[in-house]
Amino acid sequence: MELKAERIVVTGGAGFLGRHLQAGLLRRGVKRDDLRVPLIEEYDLTREADVVRMYEDMAPTMVIHLAAEVGGIGANRANPGRFFYANLVMGLHLIEQARRRGIKKFVQVGTICAYPKFTPVPFREEHLWNGYPEETNAPYGIAKKALLVMLQAYRAQYGLNGIYLLPVNLYGPGDNFDLETSHVIPALIRKFCHAVDAGAGEVVLWGTGRASREFLYVEDAARGIAMATQAYDDPDPVNLGAGFEITIRELAEKIKSSTGFKGRIRWDSSKPDGQPRRCVDTSRAKELFGFEAKMPFDEGLRRTIAWWREQAAAQPTGRSA
Repeated sequence: MELKAERIVVTGGAGFLGRHLQAGLLRRGVKRDDLRVPLIEEYDLTREADVVRMYEDMAPTMVIHLAAEVGGIGANRANPGRFFYANLVMGLHLIEQARRRGIKKFVQVGTICAYPKFTPVPFREEHLWNGYPEETNAPYGIAKKALLVMLQAYRAQYGLNGIYLLPVNLYGPGDNFDLETSHVIPALIRKFCHAVDAGAGEVVLWGTGRASREFLYVEDAARGIAMATQAYDDPDPVNLGAGFEITIRELAEKIKSSTGFKGRIRWDSSKPDGQPRRCVDTSRAKELFGFEAKMPFDEGLRRTIAWWREQAAAQPTGRSA
């Protein structure tokens, strides 16, 4: 599919991943005037009337749905009902209206949280239905996974060309560093940088540190989504990952060293670890549309830490608190 001939709506396009995806689409020849981003101030995508109005105003030929209500373990525990409702209903309205308008292609970005809690490592796409997700993020993961079923059903009945991508945890410059809602890498960076600034002797982290995760640099993720949008047209879900696994304890030690924190780490085992392990098989993405991650993890971490320090230095206090 030649993307330069399409008018593309990117929901969540003003966010962390969305800004990088916009840049990637422009590099692939999409015209600036044909790239549309519905802002939450103008369109509440949980409301059907707003979704209908968005389609009427923007008249897309393709939709890439990134928008989500999401956060780390704490945010998932605090908002299970909201995360289930908002993520499910946004997708329901967007996909149904895409079907009614004959949209050429609908790209749904799902979540690694959809996989069962005890999925064998590396996660393969055929494992997606072999159990219940980890409890703290199950409402979010199941809501997103239901949209895979919807796209497959709409393809079978209505011929809607919908694809479904499963990215691992993202990170990079421009991420959400709010301690209440961020994911693990920005949360750790902020905590360690603040400890350095405050001269603290200890940083307290959630869980045991034994859980593992896989991380994908945001520019790699954006490139993978753009490649799939252009070249992938089948109903089966596809993982997007970097093909490596690191424990949270190892991650914390890397960030501790990179930020220059000299104190000790105390693990609060009364707090949950989340899913025990996460690491995906990336062979399907490579085979079907040629995607492989490029950013070395240590370099990606270095860039992310440097970006956060620049932001902190620009604050009036010069502190990262």
